[in-house]
Amino acid sequence: MRAGPGNCITDISGLLVGNAQDDGLRSGVTVVLGESPMVAAVHVMGGAPGTRETDLLAPDKLVQEIDAIVLSGGSAFGLDAASGVADGLARKGRGFSVGHRRVPIVPAAILFDLLNGGDKDWDENPYRALGQRALDAAGHEVALGSAGAGTGALTHDLKGGLGTASAILDSGITVGALVAVNAVGSVTVDGGPHFWAAPWEIGDEFGGLGLPRNFQPHAEPAIEKRAGQATTIAVVATDAVLTRAQAQRMAIAAHDGLARAIVPAHTPVDGDLVFAVATGARPLGDPLRDTMLIGHAAACCLARAIARGVYLAAPRPGDAMPCWQTRFSAPPEAH
Repeated sequence: MRAGPGNCITDISGLLVGNAQDDGLRSGVTVVLGESPMVAAVHVMGGAPGTRETDLLAPDKLVQEIDAIVLSGGSAFGLDAASGVADGLARKGRGFSVGHRRVPIVPAAILFDLLNGGDKDWDENPYRALGQRALDAAGHEVALGSAGAGTGALTHDLKGGLGTASAILDSGITVGALVAVNAVGSVTVDGGPHFWAAPWEIGDEFGGLGLPRNFQPHAEPAIEKRAGQATTIAVVATDAVLTRAQAQRMAIAAHDGLARAIVPAHTPVDGDLVFAVATGARPLGDPLRDTMLIGHAAACCLARAIARGVYLAAPRPGDAMPCWQTRFSAPPEAH
């Protein structure tokens, strides 16, 4: 397994990503867009999710493909970002055919960033417009850290952010992950610079620090954020041909990566969930073996993407928490 050429979910042919944010609002939206309809699934393991159109992703439901996925800040207000994306896709003639109309299928999930210091005193919900802007910005280049849905994200003790990573399997299948990290838990070990995801790092994509010498994984974690202020939401993707049931299994496996990178994860006050999409460009060779390896790669990519999202977060005036780059800019031996 090696990282893709861009170490990004858009290393998967047929996928585009668009970000839009409002720095005054300290919030934003990220869209994962399929250039053509995609097989998709979802798995929720957090206790406080906020979602739109996730029920239709079950394997037994009528509509078997989607057009885009939206990750948004704004708590329940952010679900309106999917309406902006659906409007834009409808203008492009995208969507599920119903008589003479087309209905874009745009599942969405939100994170809570309403108490991060931004100006939330709006007269009109801003997320619909942010969704439209994110769709218009969709392309192959993806801004990371304090961008899109990660703009106002926070973790236990550091700014969160938007992260991505990819992997190419020996079979040639590509897997990628994109995540907005806004967790109750911590992404680094015991308040230091070392990431829980270090064993899965490729190269020095989030500093190359490894694990601390006195690593104690059994230590009881501190929890600083309050209930209702969390949630890590992600998309994992592959260019393989998958059924919706196989995509759901990919989403389930990817949660292992979330738990490797955030401690604690899947808490009662997080809405942790993972969408999975498959563009269907590459047939499976050995269906059983390949789907197992795709799930493993999805977990590895998600762990790496989480660390990268925090590692690349940028400081801004009035931040509620420091970013990793500010707190740990000195050599790791100094900490």
